[in-house]
Amino acid sequence: MSDDQPKPDTRPLPLAGVTVVDLSQIYNGPYATFLLAAAGADVIKIEPPGGESLRRRGVVGGAALPFAMLNGFKQSLVLDLKTEDGKAILRDLAAGADIVVENFAPGVMDRLGLGCDALQAINPRLIYAQSSGYGSSGPYRDYPAMDLTVQAMAGVMSITGFPDRPPVKAGPALCDFFAGTHLYGAIVTALYERERTGTGRRVEVAMLDAVYPSLSSSLGLHFGSGGDVPTRTGNRHGGLAEAPYNVYPTRDGFIAIICVGEGHWRALLTAMERPDLADDPRFGSLKDRVAHVEEIDRIVGAWTGGFDKQPLFELLMRHRVACAPVRNLDEVVNDPHLHARGALQWIDHPDLGRIVVQHSPLRFDGSELRPLAPSRRLGADGEAILEERLGRDPEAVASLKAKGVI
Repeated sequence: MSDDQPKPDTRPLPLAGVTVVDLSQIYNGPYATFLLAAAGADVIKIEPPGGESLRRRGVVGGAALPFAMLNGFKQSLVLDLKTEDGKAILRDLAAGADIVVENFAPGVMDRLGLGCDALQAINPRLIYAQSSGYGSSGPYRDYPAMDLTVQAMAGVMSITGFPDRPPVKAGPALCDFFAGTHLYGAIVTALYERERTGTGRRVEVAMLDAVYPSLSSSLGLHFGSGGDVPTRTGNRHGGLAEAPYNVYPTRDGFIAIICVGEGHWRALLTAMERPDLADDPRFGSLKDRVAHVEEIDRIVGAWTGGFDKQPLFELLMRHRVACAPVRNLDEVVNDPHLHARGALQWIDHPDLGRIVVQHSPLRFDGSELRPLAPSRRLGADGEAILEERLGRDPEAVASLKAKGVI
């Protein structure tokens, strides 16, 4: 579009004008608030003196990147909530906010006198969002929880890996990010309700609850076998209900191939130039192929092993076979598709230099993606927040800073 042509009207992002007080830490809550910020919300991230745990991991090489990934767009305020001055500032912020988000252990905020009841007494329209490993009720309520421990408790580890080897964790922090995504959904659902009722409410997501539905294939195998405990299936289908469904060798790596229906199976056979297998009674139906999965994998693996993975991928794509090369992280970071969509973007970070960070997966038609902004240095916006948002006198703010409250 040339400069002299009128630009199309663009709508504001859906959460423009919404204010979020973000007390969350690590991955779970910060991902929910990142999604809120990317959708247009004004997010004030509050951290204790010295910064939240994820920021402090930056002393380990490369460990600073996750903080930068999850905390772009957000303003940074240091607040010592163990002091009365710090508590007073949080109450003042909550009075003018739409949402407070925290993922401390259940009861921590109540013990500080800053829990849901206390803050909603000040602001009845406030949505108070919390997340923890096991939730605020139930026998596991007070168990310490991290992604690894919830993966263990949820059964994720028991079904990850190969049957002849010990269980392993899933590589990504599944439980944290499943919970963060659900927490975002709970918050915007409560915002919708508040538009109709004028009243806020408490919303909660437990990591254990959020990850359970992802076990569906393995649960199908469990119940379908009369309650037997499923074994780990490696790269095969978790419910052992699809074949071929595996990661197969190539000359320079691996490729994942899956055939869900008869059309996929026949397309694969065409690509393999093996029409003879179409009439082989061992492979005549999905049930037959699953029963002969070892032979299926041997045949397919012997064929894929004669190719480099990229040419093989291109061949299978021409035949519309569901597949993908197994890529390393460097290949994904530089993926042209993700960059073309704006899902990944290069930014210049003041502390980390030139890095790639993700944008929100959510797209809102008629609204441009919010320009990515680097995560802020600890406390960088403290004085401005107190003076401009809360109307505090600069001398009073300077005194709070001197006392270590902010």
